[in-house]
Amino acid sequence: MLSPAADDPILEKRARVARLVTVAMRVGYALFAIAMVLFFWALFTRFTSTLATATTVCLIVGSLVLAPAMVIKYAVKAAYRADRDGDW
Repeated sequence: MLSPAADDPILEKRARVARLVTVAMRVGYALFAIAMVLFFWALFTRFTSTLATATTVCLIVGSLVLAPAMVIKYAVKAAYRADRDGDW
């Protein structure tokens, strides 16, 4: 028997969006982690403008990736919950 996601194109699309959001969240958090490593590396060695720029870029790009991913994640969760509870 086919899964419900294979029967319904909306559920299929929602599952695809959920997978993309998961990847985006991992990328965003990874960029934050890289920014922290770069910052502390720069702090304990020579704080060059290159390291400062790389840290700033990681923080900005991480924020641009992570913020929408979090919002979409909660939207997908709310859609699943609304489907489950039937309170559309």
